[in-house]
Order: sequence, then structure tokens, then C-alpha cells
Amino acid sequence: MIELELHALAHARTGDKGNRLNVSLIAYEPAIYPLLVKHVTETAVAMRFIHRRPSAVMRYELPKMHALNFVLDDVLDGGVTQALNLDSHGKTLSFHLLGLRIPVPEDLVKHARTNRGGN
Repeated sequence: MIELELHALAHARTGDKGNRLNVSLIAYEPAIYPLLVKHVTETAVAMRFIHRRPSAVMRYELPKMHALNFVLDDVLDGGVTQALNLDSHGKTLSFHLLGLRIPVPEDLVKHARTNRGGN
């Protein structure tokens, strides 16, 4: 078992509406999806974003798309038009999630994209 960051296993899409962040995590390969389901839980995501103090984290499983969708409430400092900080929305926060490290069994490492320019 080795640990890899999620960006080696999946990509993310984001959106925001008011003070709510929506992050979809999509496995590069179907074989990776069960690993994401096991390790990228509501609790793991809440801990990853603890500095943003989410009031709730909900996870929705999309097995036919090999994806997970997370909705995080109260993490955007009131929303894009109200926040005083720069770049705390959308893509920036999806990259933060993609830095989460999870254990990957040796037999699944072959599905990882360990160099960003390959595969």
C-alpha cells in the first residue's frame, strides 16, 4: 500500500452558489472508483476543509460516472460577491481537495497518473 494524492487518481470540477461549494471528483479509471468511495468520505473532506469551517458536508455517489459529488456549506465567506479574500472559490478549492492523500493498494497503482503530462 502506498499513499497518493487524489490528483493522481481523479480530476475535479467545481461550482459555487452563494456560500455553498460543489466539488465533483471523477476517477480517471473505473477501477479507482471503489477506492474513492472508501477513502474520500464526508468526514475526510470536512477535515481537508477544516480551515474553511464547513457547517455541513454532503456526499453523493455517482457510480455510473465513477464520480463523487460533495456539497460543502458555508465555506465561501458569504459567496463570490461578498468575500474579501482572493481566489477562494471554485478551482482553487478543487485543487485543495486533489491534494488529499489516500492509501492505494499496489495492484491499483498502475491506474494512477503519476506524471501530470502523461496518460
